[in-house]
Amino acid sequence: MPEADVEKEMGEEDLAEGQVPITALQEHFSVSFTRMVAYAAGCSIKPHETDYEGVDITIVSSAEYRGYYGPQFELQLKCTYQESLLKDDSMTWKMKAKPFQKLTRKKRYIPAYLGVLLIPREPEPWVRANEYGLFTGSRMFWESAENLRHDGPIRDHRTVHLPRRNLFTGEQLLGIMKSIGDSEGGLR
Repeated sequence: MPEADVEKEMGEEDLAEGQVPITALQEHFSVSFTRMVAYAAGCSIKPHETDYEGVDITIVSSAEYRGYYGPQFELQLKCTYQESLLKDDSMTWKMKAKPFQKLTRKKRYIPAYLGVLLIPREPEPWVRANEYGLFTGSRMFWESAENLRHDGPIRDHRTVHLPRRNLFTGEQLLGIMKSIGDSEGGLR
């Protein structure tokens, strides 16, 4: 499941009102957010039992493109409430070395991407629902693993930058699918 940004021993302050750890809620919320955007764009989701391979879900299109029918990509999800990670031109994220290396390995059959969901810090709710709709102040930034790749050794962590222009919306998701579906010779 997606890794939340809190890496400390959990105490009572880390439990939500229903006694579910905040990190678990962040994991589920990031998957739910992604599902809503993908389904609204006409795509489907293939869940993974584990994230051993460095990804959480696969997003699939049923459209036919110039190069391929039914393009897909794998997505590693992260979730944070740390607004300070949002810079003028990018969202920064510090990834542990092993997950980073899995995500960015060169010989991937299916393209991979990283998505970092920025959620509101409490007391603002993550979701508000009323008779007019469902609303969230959350937003996800993404980048292709290919663009995150780094040659050379990585000690413990690697800080990556996800451009703010890469906002995970239905339109951008379909743009990713078109890019994969129209590609020739493995270009993404």
